[in-house]
Amino acid sequence: MRTARAAGLLGPDGVAHPTIFAEMSALAVERGALNLGQGFPDEDGPAEVLETARRAISDGVNQYPPGRGIPELRQAIADHQRRFRGLDWDADREVLVTAGATEAIAASLLAFVGAGDEVVVIEPFYDSYAALVGLAGGRLVPVPARAPDFLPDPDELRAAVTDRTAVILINSPHNPTGAMLPDETLRLVVELAERHDAIVVSDEVYEHLTFERPHRSIGTIEGARGRAITVSSAAKTFNVTGWKIGWITATPELVDAVLAVKQFLTYVNGAPFQPAVAVGLALPEAYFTGAAEKLRARRDLLTASLESAGFAVNRPGGSYFLIADGAPLGLHDGVATARRLVDEVGVVGIPVSAFTVPEHAEQFRSLLRFTFAKSEATTTAAARQLGGFRA
Repeated sequence: MRTARAAGLLGPDGVAHPTIFAEMSALAVERGALNLGQGFPDEDGPAEVLETARRAISDGVNQYPPGRGIPELRQAIADHQRRFRGLDWDADREVLVTAGATEAIAASLLAFVGAGDEVVVIEPFYDSYAALVGLAGGRLVPVPARAPDFLPDPDELRAAVTDRTAVILINSPHNPTGAMLPDETLRLVVELAERHDAIVVSDEVYEHLTFERPHRSIGTIEGARGRAITVSSAAKTFNVTGWKIGWITATPELVDAVLAVKQFLTYVNGAPFQPAVAVGLALPEAYFTGAAEKLRARRDLLTASLESAGFAVNRPGGSYFLIADGAPLGLHDGVATARRLVDEVGVVGIPVSAFTVPEHAEQFRSLLRFTFAKSEATTTAAARQLGGFRA
């Protein structure tokens, strides 16, 4: 009940209710609609990555891997951080493989958040954040990031972080808005964490899916080392969301604290997928830039379609989500708009109010999130159908 209440799913009757994601996905199946609500690709990842997993299964890599992750993957993660971020992490002591980024975040919050501790997040936020803070017994402190740029106001961020703050949880590139935190915001986060003795947990799963400028990792900010836990995963980069291979990089003290919790969650996971992800992280740079270019084209296609229908659309700098505002069309209820889109043009989006605390939902009420992670064929069909919507 504590977790459901934190996630906004506990009704006044004390019963946990389904999420809007479940409702919209069920509608998509029932109506045969194109589902741009759930953020997962409908294309497979790189052939060499998939083949490595198949070969690992055939070769008997099917039992428990080491608790910290297989050495090959931990080294590949360290090499990746050095290659793309210029950061040096010890593969044996400063890298931990997890059951996706969600477990990495869960274990980090459970490690550092106690009853009554505060966790500052940027709102709207990935929906699991609130549930995990509730599970830890903490208190969520959201800092709104408003349209059109969806960046937090520095003064509001300063006011939110206090000596009661245990963790500042950030996400860049951001789900659901696609915003990328600028360097000055990252520096402010580290400064506030140091001033108030808080830990920074940085969710960077969309790090390679950026369009106008490269990703900046929290680990590259002066003062972050020893205070920041960087989270990433294979899911979004390699189109393998079902494999659930994630990781953290941090100093040994932070890694050990997270491991103390993680080992009693999943213990270990994904033995045959770990060597496959190691292969993926070593792919040529052309793979990573090519993946982002494909998504940029789909972003632009979907944006043009929604704008032609009269929606105002943000221009996400990263991730594979965009935000469409129905207010210019007189559509101020995102839940009602989402249902209309399913009924009238056969496309599913998610109301952004699902990514907020209930008391702030009104600020984001007219907004919808759409993913452009789908194939070119799916995105093209969805764009055509959305372009025909008339308010």
